[in-house]
Amino acid sequence: MSTENEGTAVPPAPSAPPVPVDAPAASAHQERPAPDGGTSTAPMPPVPPNAPGAAQDHGAPGSPAPQNGPSAGHGSPEHGFGHGAQGAPAFGGPAGSPPPPDASWPPPSYGDGGAGHGAGGWGSSYQQPAPKKGGGRGRLVAAVLAAALVAGGAGGGLGYTLAKENDTGGSTTVSASTSGGDIKREPGTVAAVAAKALPSTVTIEAESSSGEGGTGTGFVFDTQGHIVTNNHVVAEAVDGGELSVTFPNGKRYDAEVVGNAQGYDVAVIKLDNAPSDLKPLPLGNSDEVAVGDSTIAIGAPFGLSNTVTTGIISAKNRPVASSDGTGSQASYMSALQTDASINPGNSGGPLLDAQGNVIGINSAIQSTSNGGFGTGQAGSIGLGFAIPINQAKYVAQELIRTGKPVYAKIGASVSLEDTSGGAKITEQGAGGSEAVEPGGPADKAGLRPGDVITKLDDRVIDSGPTLIGEIWTHKPGDEVTITYERGGKEHTTELTLGSRVGDN
Repeated sequence: MSTENEGTAVPPAPSAPPVPVDAPAASAHQERPAPDGGTSTAPMPPVPPNAPGAAQDHGAPGSPAPQNGPSAGHGSPEHGFGHGAQGAPAFGGPAGSPPPPDASWPPPSYGDGGAGHGAGGWGSSYQQPAPKKGGGRGRLVAAVLAAALVAGGAGGGLGYTLAKENDTGGSTTVSASTSGGDIKREPGTVAAVAAKALPSTVTIEAESSSGEGGTGTGFVFDTQGHIVTNNHVVAEAVDGGELSVTFPNGKRYDAEVVGNAQGYDVAVIKLDNAPSDLKPLPLGNSDEVAVGDSTIAIGAPFGLSNTVTTGIISAKNRPVASSDGTGSQASYMSALQTDASINPGNSGGPLLDAQGNVIGINSAIQSTSNGGFGTGQAGSIGLGFAIPINQAKYVAQELIRTGKPVYAKIGASVSLEDTSGGAKITEQGAGGSEAVEPGGPADKAGLRPGDVITKLDDRVIDSGPTLIGEIWTHKPGDEVTITYERGGKEHTTELTLGSRVGDN
């Protein structure tokens, strides 16, 4: 995961993801193209720095992070990314906690988005282009392609002439009986799934009032014109910005933000004058996804809209923290991990199963931070992360209903330091508040400062960020079993999750 952004550094994440304990086996089953057609993130071979039209890296570097974090289940901490070794997602520190041991750990970068336009971030950033003066990369590419076509044509003609002059027998070629367009593809093939899903997958362009923005992806959620995407894709347009949505058939619509959730990294936008023939993508059950299941990702990597890639679910319940690059609160997820190629611009797009059901929202990647195609942006190394659709569906429905996100919480502040022994309840909460909210869920369950939470139901908890991500997979009012250590002894307690409305 590329970690440069405009936010702040995030402390290291645990080296191992939470794994189910005695759990039953799962059943099988924004790169806005720059005006005039150019885009700084088009996947072309690297152009030498001094060559005409070479793309420029316009990512913004990251900035140091504050060390304070949130209460568990109280929303995301106010931090961005960090850098470091081992390639694991990284997290921020709690309020009053010491600096993280390794601020260089790389957390995931976003899959584009208006706000996430730091160097190496998920999506390609967008800046108002300077007036074109002729030439440039577009013409350079055109010239190269023209030269290649001319050379190809000459070579082909020469080959044909030589073959004709030396042809002493009948032709040995065999023509196909049908063309590609006549082939009937069985349901369940990648081609069939893509053909059905592409018309309901859109490219989103977000622009702030100051002209900054980017491009990402989204998909049709219902027939009323609601589109689900990532918060960081539309973050630039939340306060007075502009949004536009383009369908694969070229039809373009203005849109507005209905609601956004920084902590979940989910947003819902609505089309102005939505067409009457919208076809929502079917939503699957992410709880039933198994490691090894096939996946199909659709999006606009490096500005190339309607791109389809495939892979498998390579892990589940992967703790991931990320930021929209604006210095706002971080988001946490217990993610689906896939090796389907996901790059800047895929953010907000659907991750589908082999039947074409949405099982996740592509949100972040782990990368080497080495920009490809002359862009300075990181690309896929086969580690992509998606928000499980069961969680995203609940969040989207709340945003449509009230315009605000609702978070489950335990009412206790936990350390976000890099540990492997559990989530420790701190001695003091954020801003000098009580670490255990008086009368809150944790207080009623008998939890105290200094207790170390090691399991939530059957899920192993190895750190504070892991605990937050797991809490947010639940809804307020859910009853969970907390396993914790106090004074060297293990205890369990039942806890009913509370709720908090909004991101602040």
